[in-house]
Amino acid sequence: MGATLVVLIALGVLGTWLLTHATSVNSRLVDRSTPALIAGVRLDAALVSQETGVRGYGMTGRTEFLEPYRLGIRAQDDAVRELRRLLAADGDPTPTLDTLLERAGTWRRTYADTVVATPPGAPVAFATERAGVGKSAFDALRAASGALQDHLTTSRLQARSDLIRVRTQRNWTFGAIAAVILAVALLMFVGLRRAVSSPLGRLADDAERVAAGDFDHAIRSSGPADIQALAATVELMRSRLVDALDASEQARRRIDAQAEDLRRSNTDLEQFAYVASHDLQEPLRKVVSFCQLLQRRYTGQLDDRADQYIGFVIDGATRMQKLIQDLLAFSRVGRGDEPMRAVELDRVYGGAADSLDLAAREAGARLTRDPLPAVTGNAAQLEMLLTNLLGNAIKFRHPDRAPTVHVGADRDGDLWRITVTDNGIGIEPQYADRVFVIFQRLHARDEYPGTGIGLAMCKKIVEYHGGRIGIDDQYSDGTRMWFTLPAT
Repeated sequence: MGATLVVLIALGVLGTWLLTHATSVNSRLVDRSTPALIAGVRLDAALVSQETGVRGYGMTGRTEFLEPYRLGIRAQDDAVRELRRLLAADGDPTPTLDTLLERAGTWRRTYADTVVATPPGAPVAFATERAGVGKSAFDALRAASGALQDHLTTSRLQARSDLIRVRTQRNWTFGAIAAVILAVALLMFVGLRRAVSSPLGRLADDAERVAAGDFDHAIRSSGPADIQALAATVELMRSRLVDALDASEQARRRIDAQAEDLRRSNTDLEQFAYVASHDLQEPLRKVVSFCQLLQRRYTGQLDDRADQYIGFVIDGATRMQKLIQDLLAFSRVGRGDEPMRAVELDRVYGGAADSLDLAAREAGARLTRDPLPAVTGNAAQLEMLLTNLLGNAIKFRHPDRAPTVHVGADRDGDLWRITVTDNGIGIEPQYADRVFVIFQRLHARDEYPGTGIGLAMCKKIVEYHGGRIGIDDQYSDGTRMWFTLPAT
């Protein structure tokens, strides 16, 4: 690059000098040599006009012949001034012009002035008598004018020759400059290709191999320092990606192992659910049945404490049976036994309301709803969800007023937000998350019966459907439960 810069500067200086020199030679031809030759021609014509005027006046004595003479003198003075200026500007000595002017003065002194000074009206005898002397003097003058014309012509031809030579030099020089620039451009192209393009190409090839999955392929570093720094950065990125992939692969193996453990655990839970639904419930049914037989047969035959003990046994066995049934239902949520499909919540609400009809009548509850939409889900599980929420609203009613429960629906983007609002005893904000934890109870069992699984099951159903569930802490006239479900 430095050598190229030096060469270009040298070529620029040479080209500038040639252009300046060509301009100078061209100015000499156009502005000095050619105008000087034209002025010499005008000077010769002025001398001829003077001679013609003097000769005509001498032959006729008529004054109109003196006008060309006077005009010729003025033209001679103008041409001489122009010639002296041009020749001085060109640095050309003026001996030829001086000789011409000297001979012109001799011709006028020896012949022309005498003829012109003769009064008009008749032919001038002096002109006839001294015609030979006048002719000799004017011939010498014309010879000097011819010598001046030859000198000016030679000077112009020399200027023209110099201009042609300079133009030839300029053309060859600029041709050489163009060839040098082309060669320099070719050398720079080759140099850049070897120094930049090839290393970049190798870097691109290495990056493509890594991008194609060959993460163990190292990025080669070559070429200029900038490209080497870029290659080092890409290599560092590749190394970090390899480390991240190794860490990800190890995490995936751990996750696979955990998934296998979860699969085995789920299998065990399914077996437990099977046992709970069959092997545990059958003995409980026998216990409950025989205790009820004992109660019916021996009530009043034993003492009061025995009757109380039998009642405790029946109550405990019944609650255990209900708890096992609820746990079995909880474990079945999300099993995916049935595919997701469009479900009309109006029908789901109707099923839930029918199953709670007796409890609603006993409590004097009034159930209302807005038009409910269609959602994507499992109809049986959604009916279980609404049954639990409506049942809780009836169960946890306020002692001073009849329960009213309203189910509403609002669209929220791709989801439907379903609300179940009641006028019951409400839930304190600090317990808003706790109530969704399995077996968590806020009230004693003798106040409000239950197993503490209902809301946990509701949360599991909603999350299985891709939604969320919560309590509206801004509502203070009871409880407002809300949950979201995907629209069809």
